[in-house]
Amino acid sequence: MRQNIVVLTGAGISVESGLQTFRGEGGLWRHHRAEQLATPDAFDANPELVLEFYNERRRQLLSPAIQPNPAHLALARLESVCAEHLTLVTQNVDDLHERGGSQRVLHMHGELLRMRCDECGHGVEQHGDFFATDSCAQCDAIGRLRPDVVWFGEVPLHLPRIMAALEQCDVFIAIGTSGNVYPAAGFVDIARRAGARAIELNPEPTPQPNDFTEHRCGPAGELVPKLVAELIAATASAG
Repeated sequence: MRQNIVVLTGAGISVESGLQTFRGEGGLWRHHRAEQLATPDAFDANPELVLEFYNERRRQLLSPAIQPNPAHLALARLESVCAEHLTLVTQNVDDLHERGGSQRVLHMHGELLRMRCDECGHGVEQHGDFFATDSCAQCDAIGRLRPDVVWFGEVPLHLPRIMAALEQCDVFIAIGTSGNVYPAAGFVDIARRAGARAIELNPEPTPQPNDFTEHRCGPAGELVPKLVAELIAATASAG
């Protein structure tokens, strides 16, 4: 019988592709507080500032230098073998998993390459800059277009599907995530209650080391392909 696998990825997997993080030393716009950039109130108060922040992030993501790394490619290979037995959840708003070949990604914090209208809810793919003076193609509202991402104080996406997968998983893998932000920080507890083997892959252990049954420290680009090879071998032997 094939095992059900849930993978959670965080900023650490994208940093290895050269993508700068939102927060932390060296992060984009690190001199601004989160409340100035990534909340509904911030957007209402200063949409020009918020949209420029996300326009800059989008331009960086689409620059030729940013490409999927071996960890993204390995997870796509795992999906090709495990199909519906794999649930890939990411906290990242980039599209590096998709560019790496994954086709069934749950973006719990939304997607940077999409925008939506706060007035009518209409959402579309968006690769270029947009501004507070732009109008919605669906309802013509001006100044209500925003990145289709989850801001602080908003509810993450796909939670019912994620929780259902965690409650039935045999293996839970957290890659490049700090373990500090809920609800994702609580996923390991749900998986462990389901009896899952819980594996953490990070440059160093998170603040929740005892919640995991196994820790592997090092770059995701090295650790993920090795773990994926192990999982695929186990799947093959299980028939």
